[in-house]
Amino acid sequence: MLFLTFVLGIILNSIGYIPPGNINLTVVQITINRGIRQALYFIAAFSAVEVLFTFAVMRFVQWLSSTMNLSNIIDVVMVVMFGVLGIITWKSRKEMPKADYSEKDSIRYGMLLGVLNPMQIPYWLFVGTYLISHEWIDIGYLSLSVFSVGSGIGAGLALYGFARFAKYIKEKFDLSSYIVNKSIAILFFALSGYHICKIVYVHFIKV
Repeated sequence: MLFLTFVLGIILNSIGYIPPGNINLTVVQITINRGIRQALYFIAAFSAVEVLFTFAVMRFVQWLSSTMNLSNIIDVVMVVMFGVLGIITWKSRKEMPKADYSEKDSIRYGMLLGVLNPMQIPYWLFVGTYLISHEWIDIGYLSLSVFSVGSGIGAGLALYGFARFAKYIKEKFDLSSYIVNKSIAILFFALSGYHICKIVYVHFIKV
């Protein structure tokens, strides 16, 4: 049972990081601008925090699901977060990459985004509620700990795939940092715009 719980954590969180979001786009950006080694430090730090993040969300999934305004709060947070990331990336699009980067900077950045990761909350609310209600996993400390460790590994594997893909694209097409940063900034602005449209639709059009 614990082995199944572990495997579920790996598979489900790997799937959760496939759609474009702030984390996998950041991994792509770091890989192209700083190199895959720095991306691996980021991924390792992020995955470690993801274990704790998953445990906390899954532990309180039923309470979080009953919080009616949580979805609205997450949308607002993501509008701000994607907007800020877009502005920062856009402003740095013309900056030349440094010759070397501090490993500590990549680790700290990974830990920071591991904590500031609102996109995964709706995903785990849906998946967690389904898994618990169908008794695929229980909310005991041991089971959730095993599931969370699997989740951290799954996140790491998915993000490593993005890092390898970004490295391949950079080598294949010789992309400049300017093009990459500009493209990622536009994606961040697009994601922010999506959540703005979602808020407008839910609160002003749908009602």
